[in-house]
Amino acid sequence: HADEMSKKGAAAALGPKVYVGLVRLLVPAGKAAPAPPVGPALGQRGLNLMDFCKAFNDQTKDFIEGTPIPVKMMAYSDRTFTFEVKTPQTSWFLKRAAGVAKGSATPGKGHVGEISLKHIYEIAKVKQQDLTHVSLEKVCEQVVAQAKNIGLKVVR
Repeated sequence: HADEMSKKGAAAALGPKVYVGLVRLLVPAGKAAPAPPVGPALGQRGLNLMDFCKAFNDQTKDFIEGTPIPVKMMAYSDRTFTFEVKTPQTSWFLKRAAGVAKGSATPGKGHVGEISLKHIYEIAKVKQQDLTHVSLEKVCEQVVAQAKNIGLKVVR
């Protein structure tokens, strides 16, 4: 614990804008509000909730409202933050495309629905925005694996 305290002491001595932590949240598009999960996560770090809510809702206004959007937020010692909006989770896209409410209770054994390769390709194109260093073919393979994990049968 001694190193942690000296690091915090050094951080305070350096002055403004020292990175203090990462917050990962899953927030519905266009619906960020100071209520949980946003409020407690940002409040405990002393970050301005309304600034985040306004900026997030503005950035996600083009998404279908209520789409669960992963957010990666970097908090700094001067109570400022930066955040990055990711694409929705692959499983959300897959369940939506297959028209199922939830995945299989026994992944790999029971099938809850089917999904076409065209849907897989479209989902992979969206997911590739987050995985810029990965080829579309590899992203497609990842999406197919995820589809099998949640109990979807991939059909041609």
